[in-house]
Amino acid sequence: MKLLLFCIMLVAVISGCASKSQARLEAQKVIVEEHRRALAEELQKQPSVWFRGDVRNQRVLWTEGLTLAQALVAAEYTWNWDPRVITVTRAGEVYSVNPRRLLRGEENPLLEPNDIVEVRH
Repeated sequence: MKLLLFCIMLVAVISGCASKSQARLEAQKVIVEEHRRALAEELQKQPSVWFRGDVRNQRVLWTEGLTLAQALVAAEYTWNWDPRVITVTRAGEVYSVNPRRLLRGEENPLLEPNDIVEVRH
């Protein structure tokens, strides 16, 4: 409540002769934007796996035990055919994953936070 009053007063001072309703509206905008920014910062702190290539979601939140297959499903691979090349970059090292072996369930590595998965057709 104190923050809201402060924002209203601040907006009123900045906008000069603005009406009370206009000042309230501007204060609400400030509060909403601050809340959005705080949520975005909190999301950035969560461990993630990053994707490059034909996926809808370039970021998938990492959880303990997350496999490459699970992450690909969460990233929503968009190409019509199976990928031809899959690489995982971890701490600067690039590892190749055989797409056929992955699809057959023969190779499905665990991912770690900040891994970068590249999927190409």
